[in-house]
Amino acid sequence: MVKLETYYKNILYEVGCDEAGRGCMAGPVFAAAVMLDPEKPIKGINDSKKLNAPTRLALASEIKEKAVCWSVIQVSADVIDATNILRASLKAMAEAVHKLDKEPSCVLVDGHIKLPDLPYEQYCFVKGDGKYQSIAAASILAKTSRDLYMEEIHTEFPEYLWNQNKGYPTIAHRIAIEQFGLCKYHRKTFQFKIHENPKH
Repeated sequence: MVKLETYYKNILYEVGCDEAGRGCMAGPVFAAAVMLDPEKPIKGINDSKKLNAPTRLALASEIKEKAVCWSVIQVSADVIDATNILRASLKAMAEAVHKLDKEPSCVLVDGHIKLPDLPYEQYCFVKGDGKYQSIAAASILAKTSRDLYMEEIHTEFPEYLWNQNKGYPTIAHRIAIEQFGLCKYHRKTFQFKIHENPKH
């Protein structure tokens, strides 16, 4: 495994931000902000997509325990429909930074667009969750929080198999929509052809 850089500018109050659920058909988009503590290193932090579910959960628990501070925010499907998924994702990440217990010296953002309404210096990195530990840690918290949420609402609407697909446009999910229609958790402005190849 390639070792991620711990810090971008080697300063304590550096925050990483990332989101989860941007390409889903249902459920909120989740975002996290994490300020890691260099005195409490965490082994195995990586892009959440490169980790299996048990490893993500174990790392999420360790990140919450050892980080200087962290936060997780969700933005609902209704807000996503009312704005758009890009704005909702940026809004969620910005709110996650605002929710932190400490003000950051700078913010590292996964992607190429800076977050709105933040008074802090920002640096954007495409695929940043594979480059910097703080962003990867945020990706882990966002992903695990969203997955747990989707498993919870699966019990309300089990026909969509959210415990398996987590709201992504799998073939089974799209067939369920064709059969049962949309529910209150679906993003109504997202339109996917039932038999097209799923985009994860």
